[in-house]
Amino acid sequence: MGPGGTRHDRPDPGGRRWRLLVRLLAWCTCLAATGLVGAAVVVPRVAGATPYTVLTGSMAPAYPPGTLVVVRPVDPSQVRIGDVVTYQLRSGEPAVATHRVVGVGWSAQGERLLTTRGDANPVPDAEPVRAVQLRGRVWYSLPWVGHLNVLLTPGQHQRLVQVSALLLFLYAGGVLWRGWRTRPRGARAALPGRPRPRPVPSPTQDRGVGDREREAVG
Repeated sequence: MGPGGTRHDRPDPGGRRWRLLVRLLAWCTCLAATGLVGAAVVVPRVAGATPYTVLTGSMAPAYPPGTLVVVRPVDPSQVRIGDVVTYQLRSGEPAVATHRVVGVGWSAQGERLLTTRGDANPVPDAEPVRAVQLRGRVWYSLPWVGHLNVLLTPGQHQRLVQVSALLLFLYAGGVLWRGWRTRPRGARAALPGRPRPRPVPSPTQDRGVGDREREAVG
């Protein structure tokens, strides 16, 4: 109790720790969501790569069903045994497969052919892969993200990128604003380009100067 029976509020360190924890979790969640959207949508678009979703278990355990593989275009002459590539099952058709290269050969016409096989398959694929069928080589993969990729249309992908960018911008602006608001007033006044307040003399100081002047005259 304070003077006159007034009760003083004491700081609550437990509540402060919880607020800091909630803020930290919110920041980590925002970063994780932004990184996930960036890796699944933004980075492939900027790098000229294409995301594909693994639908079967032929590449397990490296790429189980639901994995999002990001495929970057590659020169067919640069593909080596052991690379994982995505190719059209039939040239010019949209259906694709993602398998590992287990052999390289040439046709009677001198065309380079790739022999592929799924990691979980006991035998290589029946048909070799021609250069015109090759979509690219797997650059990186994101487990489970492919399930979400299947549910979204291209237009929804675009909106997801825009909304994520807006939320990140707003969150960063809020963090900067709270940081500026919590700075001491002296620190805010010392910002470049901001005039510093002039000290105002107190009446006591004014009387003291006047008394010293009168004493000097006397």
